[in-house]
Parts: sequence; structure tokens; C-alpha cells
Amino acid sequence: MQVLLAVDEQQAYSNLALQNALSRYNLPVNDKGLLTEIVYGTVQRLNTLDFRIRPLLKQPVAKLEPWVRNLLRLTVYQLDYLERIPPFAAIHEAVEIAKRRNPRLSGFVNAVLRNLLRGGKPDFPSAGFDPIRHLALVHSHPEWLVKEWFDQYGPEETERICMANNERPSLSLRVNSMRANRDEVIKALAEEGVEAHASIVSPDGIVLNSGTDVAKLKVFQKGMCSVQDESSMLVARCVNPQPGMRILDACAAPGGKTTHLAELAGDQGEVFAADIHEHKIELIRNAAQRLGLQSIRPVTGDIRELLPSLGQFDAILLDAPCSGFGVIRRKPDIKWRKTPDDVKEIRQIQADLIRLVAGSVKPGGILIYSTCTVERKENEEIVRSLLRERDDFEIDPLLSFLPKTVSRKALTPDGWVQMLPHHFGTDGFFICRLRKMK
Repeated sequence: MQVLLAVDEQQAYSNLALQNALSRYNLPVNDKGLLTEIVYGTVQRLNTLDFRIRPLLKQPVAKLEPWVRNLLRLTVYQLDYLERIPPFAAIHEAVEIAKRRNPRLSGFVNAVLRNLLRGGKPDFPSAGFDPIRHLALVHSHPEWLVKEWFDQYGPEETERICMANNERPSLSLRVNSMRANRDEVIKALAEEGVEAHASIVSPDGIVLNSGTDVAKLKVFQKGMCSVQDESSMLVARCVNPQPGMRILDACAAPGGKTTHLAELAGDQGEVFAADIHEHKIELIRNAAQRLGLQSIRPVTGDIRELLPSLGQFDAILLDAPCSGFGVIRRKPDIKWRKTPDDVKEIRQIQADLIRLVAGSVKPGGILIYSTCTVERKENEEIVRSLLRERDDFEIDPLLSFLPKTVSRKALTPDGWVQMLPHHFGTDGFFICRLRKMK
């Protein structure tokens, strides 16, 4: 309840608030897992939980005291979505917490929860009568966002996206090819008691069969791997960095793609990593040091001001700021915090950035535009706007840089990749490779 209060009242990010709680309390492994499940599950299912609670109240859910609201939500999540917790135990625990916070409200909490339990399964709007509201409540997404995807992808694909967003994300590692190959890292993990298998999405990827504290693993401490989502690993591969190239990662922090670029180039050449925040640049320096990479050149500042002094590049990676709707399963609070106005605002930033960095690509050079969202307005429309403005850029086919499993499912006829969360159980990701003509 404390974690959910921080998310609700202080606008804390659920993953950071949870991490903070886990570090403060020395919980057994099972309780850590349960805490994580309840926090993420409650945040994921927020509008559905409120839909369940609302008919039992004389006032809107938002009018309840914050601790009462979040106590009811987390208990209803257990009642509706967790099978191993007996209802009487979940309700008893909620009432005991209420007694400690305000004894006068413990009876109210008890009555609401018991009435909900007696009421049985939820009565959602039918898919035939109101398909968008049906999807929004059954799979717990904002209606405006469901409508966006409904218009872009159609009802079936939208439902698959929503369902995938509520699944537990996998933990994947990227092999540092300068220090090991994939088989060696999988073997080393097994020696540490960690089961893992090769990714079918990325030739550099390893997927762990269960969660673990990666920072404590010897393979991580020795710089043999980094934590990175499988779909994100494809971005540097699509740049296709070669030894001696001068490359810019224009929005680099926390450095996953930067270090991957350096590894793929054999640590020969220069990889400039730009970010506006010095503390994030420090993350990149630390990662480069751990991985033993010498070719990375961190630079602090606004890329819009830095570019004139950096010169021309053989390749530029613009992993643009975006709505983040491809990573909802990792950061479920994103879907509740973002608004249509946020998407409009970020689109303007994206358009300005791609226009800006295009001028610093050498003739014959490469510009990669990528985002971790599934919004076409932030992806293909940004690319199309650049191509309308500049006739010296063309889409460079990605087929030769992708595993066949990915190209068969996510490569579009237009030449870019749009990975959706349900394709491979990874983050949603967009990648387009553009070549500047000589």
C-alpha cells in the first residue's frame, strides 16, 4: 500500500518505488515476488479495479482517502486476479491495515470488499455494443489509447497488444562480443545456477528463464553481458557499425545501444554518446568501463546545441524520445499518465530532432530512427515527413540486418520494422534505416 500511495500521490514511477521498497525491507524471496505481483498488477489493472469498486460506493473512487482507495484496489486485484490467496485472507489483511490507519474506516473497507465478493464476476460492457470500452476494461487500458490502436491496427491486433502489455516481462541479456560468445555466457550462467536460453529475436541476446539480481552475477561483473530488451538489441545491428566508423548516438542514455554499437564495431572507431544530463552520461561511462570499451566518447549537453561542433558522421542513431507505449508491460503507469496532448508534443520534438540530425550525416551515410512505441504518428509519419522535406534521403532495406524470425513478422512492405509486444513477448519497437545519397 505504501508503494502504491507513492505512485498515486507523489507520481513516483512504479518500478522505482518498488525497487526502493525492496531495498528497504529484507523480505523472503516469496514475499518479494508477491509484493512485485501486487504492485505491478494493481497499477496495470487500475481502471478495471476502479470499475469494480465504483458501484459499491456512494462517492467517486477519486474522492476516497488515498490510502483507502489504494487498499481497496490492491485487495480487489488479489480477489479478481490471484488464485493462490484465499479471499478471506486478502480481506482480513485489508481490514487489519485499515484498523492500524483509521479504526473507524475498517468496517467500511470490510463491507465494500465483502459486497464485491458476494456480487461475483464483473459485468463488463459487451464487445458487440461498445468494443472500445469493452477492451479498455477487460484488458485495463485508457479508452483514448485503445481507440488510437483500434483505428491504427484494428480490433484483433489491438486486443493482442493490450493482452501482451499485461504479461510479465522477461529478463534478457546482451552478450559483449568483445569478451565472449553467446554459448560461453549461457554456460557461465548455468555454472552460477541461472538457467537461460538463446533469443530468437537477437543474435546477441540471452533470455533468462527466471528473474535474478543480474548485478550480482559474475558474467555481468566481468563485463561479458549487459541487460537489454531483445527488440532494443536489433537497433545497433541495423546501424551495422564497422571498424573505423564515426558514429553518433544522439539520445544515448543509459547507454545500452551506445555500448552495443562499440562492441559491433570491434571497439575500433569513435562512438559519440550525447545526453543532456551529466548523471546519465556517468551511467554510460560506467557501462563502457565495465565492458572494457575504449571507443566511446560521452558528451554532455542538448544535442540541438552540440551538433554544430561535432561535425559529420558515417552513421547517426536517433533513438528518439517517445510516448513509451511499447514498454507498458515494464512501466504500466505510462498508460495512465500519458495523454493525447503528450503524444502531440513529443511528435513535434521527434520531427525537429530527425530534421536536425539528418544534416550531420555524411553523403552515403546512415541515419537510424527508432522508438520504443507502437504509435504510427511517432514512427512512420515522422519518417515520411523527413522524406517529403529532403530528397537526398531514401529508405535503406533492413532485411539483411534482421533474423528471419523478425523480418517475417515485423518487417513492413515500406522497409521499416514495427515490432509489437505480442510478436515475440518483447518491447514494442520501431526501426527505420535511412541512407543519405551521395
